[in-house]
Amino acid sequence: MSAIAQTETGAAARAAVPSRTFGPSYWPFVVPALVVVVGVIVFPWAYTLWMSANAWQVGSAPVFVGFENYLRLASDAQFWESMIHTLLYTALSVIAPLILGTFAAILFDSKLPMRGVLRAIFVMPMMATPVAIALVWTMMFNPQLGVLNYLLSLVGLPEQSWIYDQSTVIPSLVLVETWQWTPLIMLIVLGGLASLPREPYEGAEIDGANAWQQFRYITLPLIAPFMMVAVIIRSIDALKSFDIIFAMTQGGPGTASQTINIYLYNVAFAYYDIGYGSAIAVVFFVLIIILSLVLLHLRQRAKWND
Repeated sequence: MSAIAQTETGAAARAAVPSRTFGPSYWPFVVPALVVVVGVIVFPWAYTLWMSANAWQVGSAPVFVGFENYLRLASDAQFWESMIHTLLYTALSVIAPLILGTFAAILFDSKLPMRGVLRAIFVMPMMATPVAIALVWTMMFNPQLGVLNYLLSLVGLPEQSWIYDQSTVIPSLVLVETWQWTPLIMLIVLGGLASLPREPYEGAEIDGANAWQQFRYITLPLIAPFMMVAVIIRSIDALKSFDIIFAMTQGGPGTASQTINIYLYNVAFAYYDIGYGSAIAVVFFVLIIILSLVLLHLRQRAKWND
């Protein structure tokens, strides 16, 4: 009897345990994405790191030198000059569009006649290609034939050398950057303004607050998260700007507008120093990562919901 009972108990236990089923395999869908990520992102950066550890001139075999290329950066005056130019260009290219874009967003958020058409016209610079923008503005910046100096002469202001003078080349490039990307800031801030609640403004009007006080103590704190997003996007974009600068000045006059991107291009593709250029690329990538982390940290630290 005991053997029969044990057999029945074992059969019942096996019946209680559900049979193991195997679902569909998702690897056929994951592998192509992994191949693309490895081929487009991981491999190029791993290869760049390897090249940065070698002394490699085009036409000769690479020679492993370890951290020698990175140590060379510490005494490279052009590298540090290009770093200063990059940070200055980035700061100006963020601050100017942020101020003008916020003002434009507030203007277009008001009951402006034909504001839909004006918004469409305002965002048109974003649609143009960088090289086309560079060519048009280069003609406008011409000291003899450019329209900008003609406009200055109409209001009695002295003519400027614009991109042809070392003291004005970076502000001139920032002017082009501001013209193109102020609409982006406007769109981001305008989206924030459209989502603001009306109750704080109604309470402020009852308390007798004027328009400036409403903007200073209600609108500005509420749209601050959107402005911070705009700052992050513009900072990263301006930090790696290359096409407009190269098309307009190629880093000149002299090295007055030579940013890290321009210097990297010259080292790698004009002087054919692939190893040293790769080291500059790695340092530049680390700089972008650090700046991005700092901006994201500041965004997380801010009390957005107070």
